[in-house]
Amino acid sequence: MKITRLVEIECITDIMCDVCGNSTRLAAGSYQYGTLQARWGYGSEHDGQRFEVHLCEHCFFQILAYVKQERRVQQLFSDEPTAESGDLGLVAQDDYFQDTGCR
Repeated sequence: MKITRLVEIECITDIMCDVCGNSTRLAAGSYQYGTLQARWGYGSEHDGQRFEVHLCEHCFFQILAYVKQERRVQQLFSDEPTAESGDLGLVAQDDYFQDTGCR
């Protein structure tokens, strides 16, 4: 016996960039976006708070460029050798099928 009824479900219909407000949906129907997220734990000033920001490709790389610049400024007069900031945050490259976890 087949029993049917109407069931209402919630699904994602779009993911908007939290900076510029543009859609991250591509013509093919998939989404291309980056996320900036944080989960603050015990002892933190923001204990128990969680953040998640969705960013389009343009805004993501604008924010990444800002972070790299801040890193350069913070280390400007440091005596410690600094790592090159060109690959800051990059964990994989040419990973078209998402089957590797390292560069």
